[in-house]
Amino acid sequence: MKNSSPPERRPRGRPRGFDSTRALEQALKVFWRLGYEGASITDLTEAMGITAPSLYAAFGSKAELYRQALELYRAEQGAFTARALDEEPTARAALDRILRESAREFTSRKHPQGCMISTAVLTCAAENQPIAEHVAGLRADTLARLRDCIARGIAQGELPAGTNAEALARYFGAIIQGMSVQAQDGASEAELLALAEIAMRAWDKRV
Repeated sequence: MKNSSPPERRPRGRPRGFDSTRALEQALKVFWRLGYEGASITDLTEAMGITAPSLYAAFGSKAELYRQALELYRAEQGAFTARALDEEPTARAALDRILRESAREFTSRKHPQGCMISTAVLTCAAENQPIAEHVAGLRADTLARLRDCIARGIAQGELPAGTNAEALARYFGAIIQGMSVQAQDGASEAELLALAEIAMRAWDKRV
């Protein structure tokens, strides 16, 4: 007797057991390793274990997925900067800790080297300019926090009253970005720690 039941249909869109948190973690790794433009939808869906329709259903677009991946990075792997600024009693201690932890985190073999944000989307196609502006805004937020930290140090007498907090914040921001690039080029933790030590001498000479 011929089976008259209809053929089984393959599910479309989001698969059963879809874990958006885990999928986002996998997307973060892909974006971190390949960059926004370098990461294709195929790269992302293969790493996330979902289909393209599932990606769009869950996150709306590649751009929104990237934004959420950046926020996850800031909350997890990149959170050491905010913690140092919040926890250290002095501006010098905060900046020294940020540089030393940058040396360790940027060279860790547990994830791609460098900082996902420091050197992300520096150049891009015209259609991706909103993404570049978003990442630049994240860098500007960090720079502002460094400036506020240094300004508090000036107010508390750690640095001379005439110290240019904006310029000094940009100096340390440039050091952090440079450490990210050098880590991506293969610099070791020890090499970056040596750079951090020299950078802190610039602070000490201003006291």
